Amino acid sequence: MLRRLLQPVWVLLAIIFLIEAWLWDHCEPIVARVVALIPLARFKEWLSERVDALSPAMTLIVFAVPIIPLFPLKLVGLWLLTHEYWTSAVFTILFAKMLGVGVTAFVFDVTRDKLLEMRWFERLYELVLKVRAKATELVEPVKRRISELIKGNGEGWSSRTFRLIQRFRKSVHEAR
Repeated sequence: MLRRLLQPVWVLLAIIFLIEAWLWDHCEPIVARVVALIPLARFKEWLSERVDALSPAMTLIVFAVPIIPLFPLKLVGLWLLTHEYWTSAVFTILFAKMLGVGVTAFVFDVTRDKLLEMRWFERLYELVLKVRAKATELVEPVKRRISELIKGNGEGWSSRTFRLIQRFRKSVHEAR
């Protein structure tokens, strides 16, 4: 019974986790393009050479430090929220999130091999990969059901919701 009650919570947590994973996957190519546009490739090479000379524990510091300056940016976003600057707050928080994921992906790419030399970090990394797979497995039926409902004939939808979806579909096709 408790498991059934907690199922929506687990699905929500899985969705949040998968959004993070999606951002990670999709920010990495964007970061690669940015690296190609600005001289970050040389910086990445320079950083990689320095990381190779570090111990795994010091590499962990290199991995963690770039995230620290983003914390005040998130606080600014929260301040904007408390003062009801909704658009600015959302933009600031999303910018901080995207920048954080991008920087983390960039630095992790450089430090991954050295970090994985630490047994506890390797176990944590494997755990994250397993949680990601489990989250995907948990969310997949929900995604499939939503997809079926959107593509379907409206069975399972309220008539009002179905009409809104049909109207939206029609407007999208007319815009093409």
